[in-house]
Amino acid sequence: LRRIRNVVGEDMPIAITLDPHANVSNQMCALADTIVSFKTYPHLDMRDTGRQAGEILHRTMAGEIRLRTIRVSRPMLEEVNGGRNDIGPMIQRIAAERAYEERADVFAVSVNAGFASADVAEVGPTVLVTGQGDFAAHAAFAEEIADDIWNRRHDVLNDYLSAHEAAAIAATYKPDEGPIVIADYADNPGAGGYGDSTDLLGALLAAGVSNACFGPMVDSEVARELHRAVLGERVVIALGGKTDSRFGGGPLTLEGELVSISDGRFTGDGPMIGGLSGSFGPTAILRVGGVEILIVSVARQMLDLQQFKTFGIDPQGKGVVAIKSMHHFRAAFEPIAGKVIVCDSGALCTPRYDRLPYRNVPIPIFPLDQVES
Repeated sequence: LRRIRNVVGEDMPIAITLDPHANVSNQMCALADTIVSFKTYPHLDMRDTGRQAGEILHRTMAGEIRLRTIRVSRPMLEEVNGGRNDIGPMIQRIAAERAYEERADVFAVSVNAGFASADVAEVGPTVLVTGQGDFAAHAAFAEEIADDIWNRRHDVLNDYLSAHEAAAIAATYKPDEGPIVIADYADNPGAGGYGDSTDLLGALLAAGVSNACFGPMVDSEVARELHRAVLGERVVIALGGKTDSRFGGGPLTLEGELVSISDGRFTGDGPMIGGLSGSFGPTAILRVGGVEILIVSVARQMLDLQQFKTFGIDPQGKGVVAIKSMHHFRAAFEPIAGKVIVCDSGALCTPRYDRLPYRNVPIPIFPLDQVES
């Protein structure tokens, strides 16, 4: 934003859209006239948000409106549930956002959950109002939403299971109404996790789960090795855990059957990435016991059923579907699930923030410290 502003000068309006997990700084608000964040998590309104920002920008450039964005924050690493809006208080907050946007001088309201996996000074939840006119009223509205985020800071919606607890549930699950979907929040590549945590996979194998799939396991070294093997061959590999074994476990020595190899390209057909193409890079499916493991070279979060189906795994036909994803998986996987549980494998994106080596976040901050206000 600073570089753009230096090029276009002070008079040219700048509009940006943000993921609602953005850590929004004061400088961002000073440099961008219009800030519009997605309102949904999973993010299903990205196109609508882009259109909204474009319309605001058009009116600004036409001289119809003169606006700026104000920011209110609280001393927290993030909104306690990461901004999920399928259940919980974000439903009411988004309704309040939309209602306030109906005011004549308000063009966008953005409630950002923040992103606790970033070690930056201006971290955490923010409420933004892009508008003109009565900024005292706009600030009062933003403070009210921020107070609600703060006052509900202990109201955690997720029950984070350990890898072994999740595996024990999976081992006895009866998939009469669909598979059990286990999401490892802590090793989510979409949040910066390495994607090679092995604790959940190891626990599932030790529990003897059957008719299961797991993915992705990010290990380009093993993917290359398997591309040199013969389909149907039994191979022995050291899988995952190579980046930093302190977060989610070290490599697993496994023997399994090579089921398929591919270039890793897929095209989504679900609510989040339907019609969009992506790639895992060189990819292989290895069957170990009752688990088919999607081994990839490029770290990507599981967002779409086609990220399994393209490579010959039908998650709807499985009893256990284990994925590395943080809430976004719900858009595509929850509709096919008989049960959903979430897991903290202890990987880099663990919700146990006291395990992370923060250096730049301001102190005191919740939940690292007991902050009163």
